[in-house]
Amino acid sequence: QVQLVESGGGLAQPGGSLRLSCAASGIIYTIYNMGWYRQAPGSQRELVASITRSISTNYADSVKGRFTISRDNAKNTVYLQMNSLKVEDTAVYYCKADAQPYIYWGQGTQVTVSS
Repeated sequence: QVQLVESGGGLAQPGGSLRLSCAASGIIYTIYNMGWYRQAPGSQRELVASITRSISTNYADSVKGRFTISRDNAKNTVYLQMNSLKVEDTAVYYCKADAQPYIYWGQGTQVTVSS
């Protein structure tokens, strides 16, 4: 059984920062890609950032320059540093891990940005 355990969500003020983490546990082989997605009420789930095993990254245009994704391959953990938070960043954030032939999702963690 493989689980993705997320942490770090919560409430932040506009302009503030949060750091999300997601650790994979259980019997798992090679995780090729990891990423963060988010889903706001009434909206579809969208990619926020992704990172390959070789540390190649990509970001949604809406978060470029504000968010940073990183990973620790030895710990099978991915992080999302979120700076300069905006109200529109409010969403449930989901961790995703690609480990062929399977895709694993975390349970989601709420991020709320409000003054």
